[in-house]
Amino acid sequence: MMEYATDQEILDECAEIGAWGLCTSIDLRRCDPKIIRDRDRLHQFIIEVCDLIEMKRFGEPQIIHFGPTDRVAGYSLTQLIETSCITAHFANETDNAYIDIFSCKMYQPMVAARFCKQFFGAEDMEYTVIIRP
Repeated sequence: MMEYATDQEILDECAEIGAWGLCTSIDLRRCDPKIIRDRDRLHQFIIEVCDLIEMKRFGEPQIIHFGPTDRVAGYSLTQLIETSCITAHFANETDNAYIDIFSCKMYQPMVAARFCKQFFGAEDMEYTVIIRP
């Protein structure tokens, strides 16, 4: 997998190969527990991230709290966008978050990742960008 220094390098690569889409997987560790357990804040997050990366939401998000064991219990979120979807799972036991943004409309993945880290007050973040040819 190729390493990129800037969003522009990613977008240039997408244009060069005629990419079908762009996927960013964002792993956040030690988020603010009050935020990841608050359904209203999760709803606010999806609206703000869609606005930030200029994605048109298709309907309302599904935000459901579930999990068969403490290890995986937490909210899960799905938001359809006109060009694909954004999904997220928030793990109560660890206060971690796992967010995936996939779209066939290009966007700035590093901007999105930094926003997620800041919104959820995460202490640490890793993200992976996958260009879908």
